[in-house]
Amino acid sequence: MKIGLKLDGLGGLRQALSGLTSARAGRVYADAMNDTGFHVRPHMQQEYRDSFDRPTEYIIRSPRVQKATPQRLMVAIEPTYMGGKGIDPQQILQAQEHGGTRRDKRSEVALRRVGILPAGFQTSIPATPFPGSDDGRGNLRGPFLVQLISYLQAFGEQGYKANMTERRKAAVHRGKQIAGPVQPGRKRMTDGRRYFVSYGRLRADRTSHLPPGIWAAMGTHGVDVRPVLMFVAIGDYRPRLNMSNVERRAAPEPHLQKRLRYRIRQAVGA
Repeated sequence: MKIGLKLDGLGGLRQALSGLTSARAGRVYADAMNDTGFHVRPHMQQEYRDSFDRPTEYIIRSPRVQKATPQRLMVAIEPTYMGGKGIDPQQILQAQEHGGTRRDKRSEVALRRVGILPAGFQTSIPATPFPGSDDGRGNLRGPFLVQLISYLQAFGEQGYKANMTERRKAAVHRGKQIAGPVQPGRKRMTDGRRYFVSYGRLRADRTSHLPPGIWAAMGTHGVDVRPVLMFVAIGDYRPRLNMSNVERRAAPEPHLQKRLRYRIRQAVGA
C-alpha cells in the first residue's frame, strides 16, 4: 500500500503552514506521512492473520514502512525482504493477493534440480505430519528439511558437502540414542527411518500403490510406512489478501490529515 500527500481538511492551519520554510514544511509533511504509515502497518498485519491459517511470524513481521522524506513525499507499507536465509515474502504473498501460481520454494528447486520433484508438481505437508517434521504452522522445520534434502542428495554443487554420506545414512536408519528413562541395560532410541520417493501412478514400480511424494519406512523390516512430503499438482490460487480491507480498517487519509494538523502545530510552536 502506498500513501501520497493530500492537503485536505487543514482549515485555518494553511496559513500557519505557509509561514514555514520549505525545508520545515517538507519535514512536517514527511513526519505526518510516516506517522500514517506506522498506523497502517498493524492493520496490514491483522489482515494476514485473518486471511491465513497459522501464518508464520516471518510473514506477520514482513510489512515494513518505507519512510517518506522531505524530498520524496510518498510512504509505502509492503512486505520487505530483510536478507538472511528466508524467502522473499513478496514471492510468498504475491499469489495470495493477486491469484495465480506460487513460486517454488528453495527446497522444491533443490528437489526438482536432481529430478526428484516432477515437472508440474510442488510439495505439501500431509494432513497428518510426519512425527517431528512440522513447526505447527503447516511448514517443515528447518533442521528436518535440511536432513531430508541431505539424505536425498539434493544439495547443489555449492552445498554438496552437506549431502549425507553412507555412514550418516546408516545412522539415520538405526535411529539415535536420546536422553530419558530407560530400562536397565537398554538404550532409549529414536525410531530409525529410511526415506524413499514414490511417484504413484506417474511411474510403474513397486511403490506405485502410494501417492506421489517422499515417504519414510520405519519399524521392524520397514513395515510402518508414513508420508513425509507429498507431491501435488501446481495449483492456481484465488486471491486471499484484500488490501481494501486494510484501507477500510486503517482509514489512512483521515489519519494523515489528523497527523498533519498535529505536526503543523508542533512545528509552529517549536
